[in-house]
Amino acid sequence: MEDITQELCSSIHPFNPLVSTFVQISLMLVIAHIFNLIFKPLGQPGPISQMLAGLVLSPSFLSQINKIRSFFIQDPSAFYYRVFAFISRILFMFLIGLEMDTAYLRTNMDLAATIASGGLLVSFVFGIILTYISRFVLDIKDNTPAFSITITILLANSASPVVMRLIDELKFNTSELGRLASTTSLINEVGCIIYYSSFVTVLSSKNFANAIYSIILTALLIIINMYLAKWFARWNKDSKYVSNAQVLFLLVLVVSLAFSIEVLGYNSTITGFLLGVFFPRDGKTTRTLFKKLAYSIHNFVLPIYFGYMGFQFDIRDLLKHYQNILLVLLLLFSCIASRMIGTLFVCHRLKIPRIKAVLLAFVLNLKGNFELILIDVEAGRSATWWSPMIHRMLLIVVVLNTLITGPIIASILRRNENYFAHRNTSVESLDPESEFRILSCAYEPRHASGQLVLSASFGSSISPYLMHLVELPKRRRKAKLLYNQLEDGGQYSDEEDYGGNDVLEINEAVDSFTAQTRIRISQVKIVNTFANMYEDVCNAAEDLRVTIIFLPFHKHQRIDQRLENSKEGYRTTNQKILRHAPCSVGVLVHKNQTGFQLPVAGNNSYENVVQHAAMLFFGGADDREALALSKRIGKNSNINLTVIRFLYAAKKEEESSPSSQSSSASSPMVGEPSRKVRVLRSLSRNHEIEIAKDNVFFEEFRLRYVTAGEVGLIERYVNNGIETLQVLREIMDSIEFSLFIVGKGSYGGSVMTTGLSDWEECPELGPVGDLLASSDLDIKSSVLIIQQHRQYTNNSNEDSVQG
Repeated sequence: MEDITQELCSSIHPFNPLVSTFVQISLMLVIAHIFNLIFKPLGQPGPISQMLAGLVLSPSFLSQINKIRSFFIQDPSAFYYRVFAFISRILFMFLIGLEMDTAYLRTNMDLAATIASGGLLVSFVFGIILTYISRFVLDIKDNTPAFSITITILLANSASPVVMRLIDELKFNTSELGRLASTTSLINEVGCIIYYSSFVTVLSSKNFANAIYSIILTALLIIINMYLAKWFARWNKDSKYVSNAQVLFLLVLVVSLAFSIEVLGYNSTITGFLLGVFFPRDGKTTRTLFKKLAYSIHNFVLPIYFGYMGFQFDIRDLLKHYQNILLVLLLLFSCIASRMIGTLFVCHRLKIPRIKAVLLAFVLNLKGNFELILIDVEAGRSATWWSPMIHRMLLIVVVLNTLITGPIIASILRRNENYFAHRNTSVESLDPESEFRILSCAYEPRHASGQLVLSASFGSSISPYLMHLVELPKRRRKAKLLYNQLEDGGQYSDEEDYGGNDVLEINEAVDSFTAQTRIRISQVKIVNTFANMYEDVCNAAEDLRVTIIFLPFHKHQRIDQRLENSKEGYRTTNQKILRHAPCSVGVLVHKNQTGFQLPVAGNNSYENVVQHAAMLFFGGADDREALALSKRIGKNSNINLTVIRFLYAAKKEEESSPSSQSSSASSPMVGEPSRKVRVLRSLSRNHEIEIAKDNVFFEEFRLRYVTAGEVGLIERYVNNGIETLQVLREIMDSIEFSLFIVGKGSYGGSVMTTGLSDWEECPELGPVGDLLASSDLDIKSSVLIIQQHRQYTNNSNEDSVQG
């Protein structure tokens, strides 16, 4: 402690190093915020503003002033920054591991590895050539293998933390191409770290032993973390989250192991990532780590990390010799050229469209993680050839490369916004075997249970998000309350108002669901007034690129099995989402006592109860959407799906009558048709087009699913809503369905549902949905009403990497 005190208070430094470090960090954050206000409207991501903020304070600009330089640039300050950068890097890689979509990683490992290898191989070739050029320019004669590896990794590496942060800022992280870029950059960086670690290992037998020790220590802590996560969750079973002390203990273990591996001579970046990947994927402990780490890292740690990267930009030596300027430009050109050549060649072979390949190449060219570590490591290890000038030159290359590449990426996305926009906004446009991204909303825990049951019916190819919608409460006037004036147990925190115990119940429901189904649920929480809540839901659906939003019905089932109204705000919010949603929407009338239950196999054959679900098909876009959704439900082995198709009986009689055909053919139109006639003809053509789409879509469904025996089919001919109601009663008397799926239907309705809307209570459900949800019919089944997104195209350009 005495040594630390002497270091901080030493007269050698005119200013306290800790004070100057904190002042520098504060200035970086303020300047970065100002830059962000300027550049964000221009489409530039946050990391660019943060790096520019560091560059402003760097020795190339403000720190050229003697007083500012003596205040900011001190040896102890550089040490604090290195420690901060080390801890930041480890925690961020740990968070990346926690957030990693392991299912996507397993599925697309081959594709990502192939793309990464293309850039790596070409970069290695460029690196070998540049090594000889750089040795001549910089007059390097000793330890050339280490210099060659440094230059090669500088060209080949793709900084996965920078890539993930940049595409997250650009709201590109949930797209297929964005996820592929994140996975590829991670594989690329891991490959570079393994390449360098292999070089270190072969230097001596001691290094090989240290590598074995590093692997053993990492595996041991992975096992320990698994037990600690479960034990901490049980310890805090009555709390929403585990305690801060327990979170700190886990993070100290992670950082301590990373530090130990650095002491053994190896880079600990992979260690932090592996600890996150193999940490339990669900439970209270993981949820707490997400909550604690995500906000602090994204809003505080990374801005400082990127700011310090820009602060290292120093061109004082660069301007003295034109050879140095040419070498820096050559290295910059080689970074971009090698990545472009390798990535474009591989993408061409994989038949990935050129615009996607170009964007992918620029994204993978981002620098700022392992190569920075390597530059600092070699600066201390290779004293025979390393110099401060070489150190600064390579740092300039890293900073300039990212500063150039970041705006290019943002510009490509902005210029091709429509091309990269989310297009899979309806289930009908999706391949039944493709990934199904859904956003399920819940106002209360009872809603969450219903949404989880529905999510389980879609099988394993699902990416579900559960959004807890919380009404924003009125602010309390706490300033007039003293602590001793609070009621027993009262707090100044509004946490209970923002979800309260509902958060705990929903978390427990999610944990139980994950344990039963092995389906991982990503949770989101929104707090807003009911008047504006729909905007948050629609924006989230667009950012998450979901295909459909599932909303809970504003009524819930009581103990006596009758439906009771909940808050009126639930209904108004649902109605606004139905009007403004950027994708398809489903409304679930969940009857938790008598309706649809969790379709999961039990521990023995006696527990495997097969539920019956019915899809009612009348025709139209909403019914086709409901039928497309039913395809996925029908694949569940615990659900027996039956499609009931209603056909217009009068039309069948007209088609079979030869007199009607001859009379229509022998009555030509005389004269110019009026405007009313033209409108009627247009409506008639649109109606005929819809009927043709229905027939084609249903016939494909019949051939693929009904003929194969996977789905049952019932066809009934009716003339009006009364006959439709009679058919429904007959079918419900013969088969006990636990779930009905039906399209909302267009505003004009269908002849087969005429009369059903005379006593309509909830128009947002459509005539058939309102009937099934009403107390008049008194059915015990749950009901799912589907509304298709009206503006979509089947020609998806973005969500298919293959184009």
